[in-house]
Amino acid sequence: MAVLHAWRAARVTPLGELHAPPRMTAVLVRLVVQVILVASLWHGLYDRTGTTAGLSEGQAVTYAVLAVLASRLRELDQYAGRDTVLQHMHFGTIVYWYLRPLPPQRYHALRALGEQVYGFAWALGGYLVCLAAGVVDPPKSAAVAGVFALSLLLGQVVLYNVMLLLDQMCFWTVRNNAAMLILIFAQNLLSGVYAPLWFFPEWFITLSGFLPFQATLSVPLSIYIGRIPLSDAGGQLAIQAGWAVALTLFTRFLWRRAARRVISQGG
Repeated sequence: MAVLHAWRAARVTPLGELHAPPRMTAVLVRLVVQVILVASLWHGLYDRTGTTAGLSEGQAVTYAVLAVLASRLRELDQYAGRDTVLQHMHFGTIVYWYLRPLPPQRYHALRALGEQVYGFAWALGGYLVCLAAGVVDPPKSAAVAGVFALSLLLGQVVLYNVMLLLDQMCFWTVRNNAAMLILIFAQNLLSGVYAPLWFFPEWFITLSGFLPFQATLSVPLSIYIGRIPLSDAGGQLAIQAGWAVALTLFTRFLWRRAARRVISQGG
């Protein structure tokens, strides 16, 4: 029975997407346009130079395109299903999370797992097409591919907990719109979504090293393109694992505290 409940929770968002063909078409068009524009941008930037910030043109384009594809792992429209923590807090329906057979923290995690598996299917499909078309370079070896996969998994765990902290904020503030905008911008900037961190000033790189954001994306993509060699990957994986454990323990603590603050507004 527990497995059945888990399966039903995990498939909620993917089913919502699959039953809305216009949304899927919009995602496909958006992804194609993003990949073309990003690849064209970086090819243009390298038009008159060979290597910049230690990256060749192929490495830079590969990094940028993979960053676009990786964004599909957590960009589903949860608001369409009215099942975000923010919406439940606003409408007073968050109390039902505490009446279900699944604990709220497990339900939230299973929803995120289903979303990431669905998003991974999009990202993998896009990666294979880009690889076949020569838009991105293949990994240098099977070992690099394996370490990259492990690093990407750890990065997703870190990212999930970072976004979970934002959701949990609603138990104390009810609304988190402003914090969400700030965090999403900080996440994209400090994780290397907009551009690889090596293009930023030294103080910026040092600052980002004390935050968990670069562990979500910059580290796995740096391993893939060879910016972080396999000899140094162990230390980076340890840092990612440390952030994953620390944030997981902290969010579990906040779940227990949040249960004492459940309120109902608007019915």
